[in-house]
Amino acid sequence: MTQQRASDDALTTRIGQAAMLLHGGDREEARNRFAALWSEIGAGGAALHRCTLARYLADVQDDPGDALAWDLRALAAADAGRADRAAPGAGQALRALYPSLHLDLALGYLRLHHPEAARLHLGRARGALDGLGGDDGHARRIRTGIDELARRLEADPG
Repeated sequence: MTQQRASDDALTTRIGQAAMLLHGGDREEARNRFAALWSEIGAGGAALHRCTLARYLADVQDDPGDALAWDLRALAAADAGRADRAAPGAGQALRALYPSLHLDLALGYLRLHHPEAARLHLGRARGALDGLGGDDGHARRIRTGIDELARRLEADPG
């Protein structure tokens, strides 16, 4: 158990390092590192790691369709993790991601001119807001993003 924890911590650190590259403006190197990590953990990796990596991989895509595909992988990983009874601690962490996962999907579908799919995921994002817990900066950003997207969709019903 301790060895697994150390391995998980090391992977989390490596994901964080790649994220720092992304936020620092080195998108290409971040994309390369996220892709290498994705290849390393594969389908058998922990759901939370797969979900996190897929979300970051969506963020570094140039093509909106590719970004949407990674966002869908992130959602699939979260769903798999929540269904996995062997990883009970990950369930709450994954539950907290659902509002932003669905918001990202809604935005992706809107970029690809699929407003009905965007509305569907916007509704799911709203329905998952209780998973955010408190009212910290992250929760406020997600709620604001949902409200802004709702206004955009109302202004352009087509």
